[in-house]
Amino acid sequence: MKIIFILTAFLSFQSHHELKIEKTSEDFSAVEIDNFQIENNLKNEFVEVASGTRDDISRKDLIHFATTFLGTPYVYAKQDPKVGFDCSGFINYVFKNYKITVPRSSSGFKNYGRKIAINNVKVGDVLVFTGYRDTNSVGHLGIVSEANGMNSKFIHASSGKVMEVTISDLNSTHYSKRFLHAVDVINQ
Repeated sequence: MKIIFILTAFLSFQSHHELKIEKTSEDFSAVEIDNFQIENNLKNEFVEVASGTRDDISRKDLIHFATTFLGTPYVYAKQDPKVGFDCSGFINYVFKNYKITVPRSSSGFKNYGRKIAINNVKVGDVLVFTGYRDTNSVGHLGIVSEANGMNSKFIHASSGKVMEVTISDLNSTHYSKRFLHAVDVINQ
């Protein structure tokens, strides 16, 4: 017997979408979220969300939202997904979607947020870097997308060779030598 559940889910687009879940025997499979197909066994995901903390859910959602902008062009002084982002514009736009106010400029992160040790970073924390040419001031930002100390990955609007929103490795030579500190802006 097939039972269909209809849930209203608040997704990262800040609009309501219908999530249709079919329950067949022991596993859940998502049929459709509006026009988006999900190909995933949701049984574990469903349990994780039900038993996770609000902090875990918002961090995971925040990164999911941020990844929807992968490939968006880097454009200096912009924070518009239709036009492009600079690094701080991207950070500002993503956190603003979750009603978290952060500085609009990268230099505003010099003393902003609760500083945390790199070995304690979580998904959704902000990484603060020096500038490429000016190593005495804050010049770049990224959001931790995969937390693993200095082996973490982060999503950011890169003004480097790729000139777009991308995911990079913190342990790369380019970023590890410019890394200043990590901050938690969600639980500050």
